[in-house]
Amino acid sequence: MTLSKGHATYGMLAVAVQALALLLAVTASQAKTLKLVALGDSLTAGYGLKAGLGFTDVLEKALKAKGYDVKVVNAGVSGETAEDGLARYDWSVPPDSDALIVELGANDMLRGKSPAGAKQALAAILAKATAAHLPTLLTGMRASPSLGPDYAAAFDRIFPDLASQYRVALYPFFLDGVAADPKLNQQDGLHPNPQGVQIIVERILPAVEALLGKAKS
Repeated sequence: MTLSKGHATYGMLAVAVQALALLLAVTASQAKTLKLVALGDSLTAGYGLKAGLGFTDVLEKALKAKGYDVKVVNAGVSGETAEDGLARYDWSVPPDSDALIVELGANDMLRGKSPAGAKQALAAILAKATAAHLPTLLTGMRASPSLGPDYAAAFDRIFPDLASQYRVALYPFFLDGVAADPKLNQQDGLHPNPQGVQIIVERILPAVEALLGKAKS
């Protein structure tokens, strides 16, 4: 069957309309504000800090200063263990999330809970994120030397092991550069003060930028 000139013109117009629709869809997706959820404990929640000085707020400001259109959602709850984070995952990490930071495990360690239990809960969290194709950054924690070398060895292995198993990005130690420094922590010696938060954000920022790169793609 031979197409008439009118049919050919109509076909070309239809292709052009489809191409324009695709371009508009891509542009809209690029303009979308990314939603980065930080699922964690008091270190994420901003325990002991005034509004606007916690990890998620400072991280969002740092990212926006670099040109990112992003909303960092504070899904941190003080005192929570990895199992607690798992229990509320489904409502703390909504389906429209674009990326995820997992900061859990410190309270498991401080309470001397089984490293195996913490690992199991964190694994379940990462499994959920993986099933949702959600780019994830796992932040590590280190055991206190007071818990003994055997406990420390088992606990510290949790994070690199899981990052490798689930193929997610790993930031080895959330408190890098801040832990055990009285000048950078509150009086309890456990939670960062505003200066400590600034250092945490400065050091983790490249890893978060890489995470957002995956979310955009």
